[in-house]
Amino acid sequence: MPPPRRALLSSLLRLRACSSLAHRPPRPPPPSSRRHQFVADPNAAAGTGRSSVGGNPLDPTQLLRDDPVSITASLWVSSFRAAAPGDAAPPPPPTLAPFLTRLELWVLAYQKAYADETGSYLPRSSIPASTLTSILTLRNAVIDARFRFGNRLTPYLHSPRAAASPDPATLSKRKLRALLTTPGPAPFQDRVVQELLLLLLEPVYEARFSPKSFAFRPGRSPHAALRSIRRSWAPYLWYIKGDLSPLLDSPDPALVVGALIRDVRDKKVVDLVRSALLTPVVTARPGDDDASKKKKKRKYQKKKVLPEGEPKPDPYWLQTFFGFAPEEALTQPDWGHCGVLSPLLANVCLDEFDKWMDEKIEEFYKPSKSDVVGGEDGIEQGNTSWPEFVPTSGPDKTRKVDYIRFGGHFLIGVRGPRADAAVIRKQLIEFCDQRFRIKLDNESLPIEHITKGIMFLDHVLCRRVVYPTLRYTATGGKIISEKGVGTLLSVTASLKQCIRQFRKLEFLKGDREPDPQPCFRMFHATQAHTNLQMNKLLTTMAEWYRYADNRKKVVNFCSYIIRGSLAKLYAAKYKLRSRAKVYKIASRNLSRPLKDKKGQSPEYTNLLRMGLVDSVDGLQYTRMSMVPDPDYTPLPSGWRPDHEKFLLEYIKLTDQQTLEEQRSCIREEGLITPQDHISMLVWSYKKNAVLLPSSKESDVQESIEDLGSDTDELNNKELGHGGHQGFPQPTEMS
Repeated sequence: MPPPRRALLSSLLRLRACSSLAHRPPRPPPPSSRRHQFVADPNAAAGTGRSSVGGNPLDPTQLLRDDPVSITASLWVSSFRAAAPGDAAPPPPPTLAPFLTRLELWVLAYQKAYADETGSYLPRSSIPASTLTSILTLRNAVIDARFRFGNRLTPYLHSPRAAASPDPATLSKRKLRALLTTPGPAPFQDRVVQELLLLLLEPVYEARFSPKSFAFRPGRSPHAALRSIRRSWAPYLWYIKGDLSPLLDSPDPALVVGALIRDVRDKKVVDLVRSALLTPVVTARPGDDDASKKKKKRKYQKKKVLPEGEPKPDPYWLQTFFGFAPEEALTQPDWGHCGVLSPLLANVCLDEFDKWMDEKIEEFYKPSKSDVVGGEDGIEQGNTSWPEFVPTSGPDKTRKVDYIRFGGHFLIGVRGPRADAAVIRKQLIEFCDQRFRIKLDNESLPIEHITKGIMFLDHVLCRRVVYPTLRYTATGGKIISEKGVGTLLSVTASLKQCIRQFRKLEFLKGDREPDPQPCFRMFHATQAHTNLQMNKLLTTMAEWYRYADNRKKVVNFCSYIIRGSLAKLYAAKYKLRSRAKVYKIASRNLSRPLKDKKGQSPEYTNLLRMGLVDSVDGLQYTRMSMVPDPDYTPLPSGWRPDHEKFLLEYIKLTDQQTLEEQRSCIREEGLITPQDHISMLVWSYKKNAVLLPSSKESDVQESIEDLGSDTDELNNKELGHGGHQGFPQPTEMS
């Protein structure tokens, strides 16, 4: 045991030895500083109709004035507005220190951690008053820099599933040692702080991340990465595939903090992240695993009963599907006490690599007028409805580079000679060595041609020559058909990788002729439940291979393996000796009951039609014609996730310049806005004592001229400030 830990145990044991101190009632926590009692703007409190005057200033309910979702939405809007491209220099990112004091956000972080801990959502109105007081105490400890990650002895906030934590002074030496040295899940209060930091940092960096980075980001799934490759990677000939996972496995805290402070200058937020990275984590000692293996197992294992309130484990079909995770998405960063904040910090570190690759893309771009790919202005040419097809062009081709990153794995495409790819690889090795201290070489960064097939996210990228018949409408409406020639980018699912995953999950054995193996995990389940579980697995597999060209083939192969595995399971369970007898009784899709051979009885069909017996769902996709077709919907140019599009559209509509452009366009077109029309009605009634204006154009023009500047002022008031009511602006906080 290290000396500091031994000294801590000795001090705690001496504390327990003092009987007078051991039986003394627990000392109440010191009252928080007065500067923490009112963290919000007094004007905001007055606007909500609540006031802390006349009430208890330490009551947490007095600090819950605003909606936490509205506060978070205002942070997203301000972050994306600050990162919006423009001619002027972008303003600095919003200050996060005022948001760190908002108790509403702390309660929202507690609700997220509570849902992750118990598997159920807890409304804010159902949170006990004692828990709100503990959340307030935790917030004050974080603000006063008294909070420490990994504190198991004296937590400020207890887990909702754990019993009341005993007083450390009353624990025995053995229990104290087990509490301090046994590895276990992070304390619940640590997860609340991690959720709060994620609420604050994610909007700031999502607005600044590169659109070419995927994984660990909302709306940027593996499907989005594959669709992006299908959309714009057809012209590239040479590919460089690399792996920066060592950076995610063992990060350098100085590197992470250095990347963090480029956009976040709030000292308290940076200190919290630094503390989470530097605080040591309790890990198992080398001999603990061997000692646990030596324990004798009972002859009859007791059935595991989940404690009340504990979330249920993932079902079998979901665990099986997770076994098909590709190499690029197999692991997730988990750094120290960062928890759910680790994936975001990983993207923060790799964002510098994304920016460097963006510079290389501009540096190597050399357009050609005779090539259909690109142009002098950089506008995409070719058939946008069929982007994976590239027509054949002359010898002078456009030179360009593209890049995509999924987690710690990246893929670089080069259109041009192989020498350009070699230059990029050399510069890439130097950059990773100087900036990330990762040693890469030519073997770890091979340059491969597209004809060999490039594996990425368990999909193979390849290219083949096609001769399509191109039809277009000429002058005069005449439809012309002519033969064309070009190359087509193909994105197919790797059948070898699928077989390898099935073998790892013990669903089959053999390489050349895969032989399904019985799935004994479902031996004690009913036939209906087993078929239902496997149908969910097949449906999820069909969705995973949605954008693969060979979707029908690979999903039908998965159905064949699972159907054979279940047939062997049922043959062993119901003593039918062979799969042929199982198929004879239960039919091809195993939809007839096998118990007591009820599926063979002639009365079963009549009883099933009358609803007197329960039906058994048959397996899906037993024939290739039943598998859905691949999804070839092209990804729109300049694609963004839905939440980013909504944010940018909202920012554009609330911009005063956009409103002025719309008003000038309306005036140029000779149109009348509803506000102007109402103003005309009111003015005509006041001037002529007539409710409806005259239908003559001269009278309408006269009314518009009479309105003059009054109408402009009314438009400025209604149009200029009416769009800012969707998201509340961040209030000024002391």
